[in-house]
Amino acid sequence: MLLTDDYKRRAAALEHAIAEVRGALNIAALKQEADELETQTTAPGFWDDPAQSQKIVQKIKQNRDKAARLEKMQARLEDIETLILLAVEEGDESLASEIEEELANLEKDVEDQRLAAMLTGEFDKNNAILSIHAGAGGTEAQDWAQMLYRMYTRWVERRGYSYKVLDYLDGDEAGIKSAEILVEGENAYGYLKGEMGVHRLVRVSPFDSSGRRHTSFAAVEIIPEIDESTSITIRDEDLQIDTYRSGGAGGQHVNKTESAVRITHIPTGIVVACQNERSQHQNRDVAMRTLMSKLIEIKEREQLDRIEDIKGEQKLIEWGSQIRSYVFMPYTLVKDTRTGYEVGNVSAVMDGEIDDFINAYLKAAANGTLQKK
Repeated sequence: MLLTDDYKRRAAALEHAIAEVRGALNIAALKQEADELETQTTAPGFWDDPAQSQKIVQKIKQNRDKAARLEKMQARLEDIETLILLAVEEGDESLASEIEEELANLEKDVEDQRLAAMLTGEFDKNNAILSIHAGAGGTEAQDWAQMLYRMYTRWVERRGYSYKVLDYLDGDEAGIKSAEILVEGENAYGYLKGEMGVHRLVRVSPFDSSGRRHTSFAAVEIIPEIDESTSITIRDEDLQIDTYRSGGAGGQHVNKTESAVRITHIPTGIVVACQNERSQHQNRDVAMRTLMSKLIEIKEREQLDRIEDIKGEQKLIEWGSQIRSYVFMPYTLVKDTRTGYEVGNVSAVMDGEIDDFINAYLKAAANGTLQKK
């Protein structure tokens, strides 16, 4: 009986949590907006602007998916409550394991939705531009940068998001010197913004014939992709535009044409590049959108004269500045220095299982308990 009382308590807590999420997301308003946008799709000329029409269709899908997820959660909770009632009425203890499993799964899913509802920042819903830069240390650091690149692209795939390689610079012997990808998906920036900072690796180096332990660093930068409806004036004379041959994992027409584009914004020193598109013109458009995103974020902070502002508080890519440590040797541990959250399964983390770190950051940020680094 005590067990079923605990199940009833947890079910009641889930009922309350689902109601909170429903209110935070304003499901009724989302449904109404989706219906209104659906009407627009039947208007003459709607498909004349493919880019705009695609955004509207995507918005309709996002709204309906949010509503459907909450409705499905409510239905799952009702099924669990039925199982609890059945266990009590028939005294069937064999249902306990099934109830426990269903409760645990629903609790996790509701918590994920609650965290998603926290993403109320101006750019949280946007796509994200993620950049990785190897720290000092040559091949060792460049290999670590590539490991992080794999970790984040695996995370993107796990979430059902997609990514596009914007720039990719191979390392001298192994790994990468830097890479930049556009992560496309609802709330991509909101989830990834806490990943910005220095990431530290401790392991026995595969490049050291003596088998010594090495410490390596890489920096991750996250900015939101800014919608084209937001604009800022960029003067032609403030730009230095260079073209070069594409190469690396993201390049097309590798070493055949100078289709890749690198743009330097002279007043701020911001450098953006794109080599993934099929033509120089397309690469220039993507690079300009990336530059626009970075400049607009600076402008939003009203400190255009400080390039540091776009990347938050800047630290050297070295010991003592890390936000997270990944230890492969002498033990296995991944620990976030800002939240204190840690796990021992480093292989799973490197395979893209970083949602628990992201969730811990969002909770700590919402509660004001982040440790300053």
